[in-house]
Amino acid sequence: MAAAVEVVKSELVAPCEPTPRRALWLSNLDLAARNGYTPTVYFFRRPSDGGDRPDPGFFSADALRAALARALVPFYPFAGRLGADSDGRAEIDCNAEGALFVVARSAAALDDFEKSFAPSTAMRDLFVPPYEDSAGPGAPLLMLQVTFFRCGGVALGTAMHHFVIDGRSAFHFIRTWASIARGEVGAAVLLSLDRTPLRARLVPNVLFDHTREYGGRIAGAPAAAASPSAGGKPADYASAILRVTSEQVAALRARADDGAGVATPPRVSAFRALVAHVWRCACAARALPPDAESRLYTMVDMRGRLSPPLPDAYFGNAVARTSASAMVGDLLGGTLGLAARRVRAATGHGDEYARSLVDYLEAADMGALPRGGLPGTDLRVISWLGMPSYDADFGWGEPALLAPALMYYPGFVYLLSCPGKGGGVAVAVALEPERMGRFKELFFEGLGALE
Repeated sequence: MAAAVEVVKSELVAPCEPTPRRALWLSNLDLAARNGYTPTVYFFRRPSDGGDRPDPGFFSADALRAALARALVPFYPFAGRLGADSDGRAEIDCNAEGALFVVARSAAALDDFEKSFAPSTAMRDLFVPPYEDSAGPGAPLLMLQVTFFRCGGVALGTAMHHFVIDGRSAFHFIRTWASIARGEVGAAVLLSLDRTPLRARLVPNVLFDHTREYGGRIAGAPAAAASPSAGGKPADYASAILRVTSEQVAALRARADDGAGVATPPRVSAFRALVAHVWRCACAARALPPDAESRLYTMVDMRGRLSPPLPDAYFGNAVARTSASAMVGDLLGGTLGLAARRVRAATGHGDEYARSLVDYLEAADMGALPRGGLPGTDLRVISWLGMPSYDADFGWGEPALLAPALMYYPGFVYLLSCPGKGGGVAVAVALEPERMGRFKELFFEGLGALE
């Protein structure tokens, strides 16, 4: 729904203490990310004091601003700007200019959005500060907007430049900012900015074919087909957030285990079972022919898979794109377990794959990497499962909803935890508008058949 948002104040917030002034080198995995922002929105309900009286200090902009200034001391790259070295390679100019902090208000109510929220350009434009789709030197790296609804609820919109962070790093920052806002100013902030473990080797050793995920081609092979939106206007999409209960997740995992008894703990992860279900439903909803090949792209966090591993608190991009494919006839004619095994083929990579990828990217044209849409046969899945996504309690409780503010093109999927401790999963999906209705039917019919 459309609703006006009025900006009350827009300012730059700098670190409250001196921070290192330097150029921060970006790894090949950083530069392989999209040169743009990842917009996210959190919704918070206004609590009462138990007597139906609202907390007058709820989401105090002054408290958030002060906490942000403290959080930017250890996370000082976020207070910098996008820069470039003498060769034109992007880097972070840690100049402490500050993060953008916007306070806004809306005549709408939180209930107008929370239950029916669907990521879209309209939602991004309402709740996230405006930004250019492709950032150049001097661009800010962190932009935040706090929007107060007439009911007293709040939306927190974030835009973080993808060269700086992956999902785990983004949630690390939000969790730290929130803990400082709650008064935990003495808590130690563990952060690793050292990107040298992700430098390419002096003698490249590319052991895997990375052309499907990162462009280019192997000798004698035809160039990959351009995506539908490559070089032009992004394709239209319809989006929805579909919720799966913990019981349905457990049933999917058991079904994907291909015959394991109900008393046996399933060996298939929630991620693999859910993605397998989404993949099959998307192929059917798109009415793909049985002899078509469908490719599933995803990202693998390499922090713990490298040898030696990166610190858990590594702040940067430590994810690698991977993919697996299957014939549509096999996906739809086979079991859920078959699809789950194909998903596993995309997620089982470790140190050798990551090192091979970094070496491959060393010789790649970073500006020409594929970052656009997908063919109408394929999916791209981003998982926030297992991340501290709801550790965003600024002192007034966890979010009532967390979601991507925007989907980029048809075939894009996010998996994220539902609020609370119930173990439910939210599936944010974008598909061709004419396919979304059928996809929803198949998605919930498949879950219903498990009962």
